[in-house]
Amino acid sequence: MPPIIRGIRQTGCVSWSTPRPPSTLCARNLAFTKAVLQVNLGMDEGSMAMARILLAEDDDSLRGFLTGALKRAGHDVDDFGDGEEALEALEGRAYDLLLTDIVMPGMDGIELARRAAEIDPIMKIVFITGFAAVALGQGSPAPREARVLSKPFHLRDLVAEVERVIAA
Repeated sequence: MPPIIRGIRQTGCVSWSTPRPPSTLCARNLAFTKAVLQVNLGMDEGSMAMARILLAEDDDSLRGFLTGALKRAGHDVDDFGDGEEALEALEGRAYDLLLTDIVMPGMDGIELARRAAEIDPIMKIVFITGFAAVALGQGSPAPREARVLSKPFHLRDLVAEVERVIAA
């Protein structure tokens, strides 16, 4: 991995030199940072992950399948088995997307999403659940902009939805 990309993933900041005076950009939005790199350094999409995703899913098998599919699609994925661990990761690193199950032991996905939106209001949120109608009814504390992908779903549908949400 090129040092400049490693620096972005660790700090959310990138420095580069151009014919203009040297510039520094600190951004929590990886998509914006990638666009700056493409324009100013001529880096192609293939040298960068598409999005940085935080995945919270308590089912180990499903989490493994989801992580694998998203990584094969070019995304940088950090996956956790519960909301508390995912929140800790979010407090230490910037993400483009939170992809979370709603029903999990301990901190559920709705509480995780609420806290995530407080930490990073521009991060996008997608819930993956089999209980969408019940869990996201009126009066739910879930962020209003959050999307829902109902289980069961095909892995290609997940990847397509993630790419739609990131592009929006």
